[in-house]
Amino acid sequence: MTLKPLTNHIVAKKEKASSQTTSGLFLPDTNKEEAAYAVVESVGPEVKNIKKSDKIIYKEYSTTNVKIGDETYIIVEEKDVLATVEK
Repeated sequence: MTLKPLTNHIVAKKEKASSQTTSGLFLPDTNKEEAAYAVVESVGPEVKNIKKSDKIIYKEYSTTNVKIGDETYIIVEEKDVLATVEK
């Protein structure tokens, strides 16, 4: 099963919060910050500035969460994407 977004919506997969700090300390699950970035899986036909495989930063409370099998996806409108992350 695949999700095909309509209009200006984006389907993305949230990245998991890191369980280790940059200095090497391991964090318990209760101290991990919720990630506000995700990797784009597919885009609707009216999305202009974002493409598949982009890493995005989005408004955390403007998404719809969808679980298919073991995977959890978010659906967000293009206007709620704040930035893309480039390497």
